[in-house]
Amino acid sequence: MTDEHASARCALITGASLGIGEAFARRLAADGWDLVLVARDAGRLGAAAAELTRRYDRRIETISADLSTDDGCAAVERRLAAEPPVGMLVNNAGTSLNTPFVRSAVEDEARLLRLNVLAVLRLTHAALTPMIRRGNGIVINVSSVAGFGVPMPGSTYSASKAWVTNFSESIGPSVAPLGVRVMALCPGYTRTGYHERAGINMSRMPAWMWLRTDDVVDEGLRDLRKGKLVSVPSWKYKVVVAGLRHAPRRLLRGLSRDVRGRAGRAGD
Repeated sequence: MTDEHASARCALITGASLGIGEAFARRLAADGWDLVLVARDAGRLGAAAAELTRRYDRRIETISADLSTDDGCAAVERRLAAEPPVGMLVNNAGTSLNTPFVRSAVEDEARLLRLNVLAVLRLTHAALTPMIRRGNGIVINVSSVAGFGVPMPGSTYSASKAWVTNFSESIGPSVAPLGVRVMALCPGYTRTGYHERAGINMSRMPAWMWLRTDDVVDEGLRDLRKGKLVSVPSWKYKVVVAGLRHAPRRLLRGLSRDVRGRAGRAGD
């Protein structure tokens, strides 16, 4: 990263103990950032912090919080308003449901929206106030290519990610003149261990579609330096997204049915 944020080289990462969040933590610690790691699992969070401290000798704070709750969001909002200042917020925490909307519990759907949408809104708002006051800062909202067109099985996930991308594109230009950058990071299928933990059988997904977490983070940070509002890691997903943005909605609905059918067969 450049020296322009040297006065606030502390990054707060949600969902930091696994997957893309863990990869962000490793990369930013290696680049000389102090970290505030946020996750629900206190034990896994403590282990991650200890390993990062050992390897990179950085200042590591942890906050065990469930961001689908008001109390969890409030705990992180307090840290975003405190000292030392947070120069980068990575909104990575999120969830999906391995159940079609018509068969899922409304409580589960509400929790998905609170985590994937409301927490992103609340933490971004909390971060922007001190960043704008200082005249520098970065917000990276981890979204998904699922938000560009083809609904995924468990359709509210893609809807929530469409909101995250649109939200980032909407507020990014308004804060850029104030020295703050906002970017949506939209990876495709990434090997994070999430699908296994959620009980989603992805064994029939072609190997070429999978991305590595470190590659996602590296390309995302490169696009951030280029000033992009939206980062889609990997040329193959750039092609996919370009097609989705110009494809007729009727075709997208057909592709969605095909994706759901394959996922259903894989889960049999």
